[in-house]
Amino acid sequence: MVVTTTHTIEGRPIQDYLGIVTGEVIVGANLFRDLFANIRDIVGGRSGSYERILRDAREQAIQELQAECGSLGGNAVVGVDLDYEVIGDTGSMLMVSASGTAVRI
Repeated sequence: MVVTTTHTIEGRPIQDYLGIVTGEVIVGANLFRDLFANIRDIVGGRSGSYERILRDAREQAIQELQAECGSLGGNAVVGVDLDYEVIGDTGSMLMVSASGTAVRI
């Protein structure tokens, strides 16, 4: 399945527009991961554990997007937008959402 942020796929004309599709993933932060991330904030450096969580959440959101597209009979999603939000009273949750237009090419 083609998934792209562009609104067209070069050389592959869109036959049908099937509607908006979305995928959302909410992940919680781990106390120990937060502790080590705070230490890294002080001393500098990248937080590999948070980067892995973000990457996994993004991949899951895109997989949900593809599944919804497939259920509509589509074989591509165009105009994909990825958004990241910190949610929860203490900002301890992260939401990754992906949205786009399901199409048949």
